[in-house]
Amino acid sequence: MKYFLISGEASGDMHAARLIAALRERDSKAQFMGLGGDKMQAAGCRLYQHYRNMAYMGYVAVLMHLKDIRNNIRIAEQALLTERPDHLILIDYPGFNLRMAKFAKQHLPGTRVTYYIPPKIWAWKRWRVHQIGKFCDRILGIFPFEPDFYARYGYTCTYVGNPTAEGIADYQTSNIKHQTSTPAPYIALLPGSRRHEIVNCLPRMLAGTAEALRSKSEIKHIVVTQAPGIEPELYERLCTGYPNVTLTADTYRAVCHARAAVVNSGTATLETALLGCPQVAVYHLACGRLLGLLRPIMFQIPHFTLVNIIAGREVIKELLAHEFTVYSVRDELSRILTDASYVSRMQQGYAAVRQVLGTSHAAEVAAQGICS
Repeated sequence: MKYFLISGEASGDMHAARLIAALRERDSKAQFMGLGGDKMQAAGCRLYQHYRNMAYMGYVAVLMHLKDIRNNIRIAEQALLTERPDHLILIDYPGFNLRMAKFAKQHLPGTRVTYYIPPKIWAWKRWRVHQIGKFCDRILGIFPFEPDFYARYGYTCTYVGNPTAEGIADYQTSNIKHQTSTPAPYIALLPGSRRHEIVNCLPRMLAGTAEALRSKSEIKHIVVTQAPGIEPELYERLCTGYPNVTLTADTYRAVCHARAAVVNSGTATLETALLGCPQVAVYHLACGRLLGLLRPIMFQIPHFTLVNIIAGREVIKELLAHEFTVYSVRDELSRILTDASYVSRMQQGYAAVRQVLGTSHAAEVAAQGICS
């Protein structure tokens, strides 16, 4: 069997790599190719394009890189026509992947299309549900409420478990000797996996954290996590002027031991919650004040971060668009560092999230569904 996988960013690359390993367990002669990252490549996937050349998010970034995006579309379409895979597996990355699903349905009638980790259309752009239902043969969701959401529109979605929860559980089991009940005296900053996110978020994260630590004599250090595929020089340049900063590529370990974390909204907020670290979520948007005013119109849910969506209430503070400032980061971090009851309520919310997600092995369940 030939499997063609498309992932457009770091977390999708990781989940795709686990799925490749699970598929190989069922089909030792399987061939894997697609668009993704280093983890997919290490798992045996032949890459036509690396996600570092694909990860454009937000209206401004997309407009600035239209030429590159069109080139990536041509690369993917030509690769699909050349390979004619038995299975096309799409991992999140909706703007690009929905186009590929439609292309496969039009030009590759023998290819079955599976959306593994479908986009969060229950949060915004709900009209995409009909595109996914029309162009995909199988929808494999990673949140327990997704089957009911798709059923309301007449489509079938199967909950396979949450790969983030699974990955965190595996990490904690294999690293139990490194775990400690006493957090280390530093704050972890997770500025995102895309270059433009890092450029837009990290300076404010650093400045706000530095402000919060001015009155905390026992905490003077900041650890900034690095994303795969991003040059270290970018972080070094953005961290100039902060002598108390350390860079690390071991995000999970940094979060596990941190006193608190400032996290760019996305999968990382869920990872941080499952690792048990108190956090504040931030998210940069161009024209932030305008988009902040339009938020009730653009989004169909009251919360933006996965932690709060899954819990159904505010577990962590969300500083989005114009609310994301140096001073709001400072104030929320200060609250986390001084208000024990606030942190206790956050930890109770984390426990509720873990219970909702369950313990299914998502990649194995997904592989079973794909091969059936």
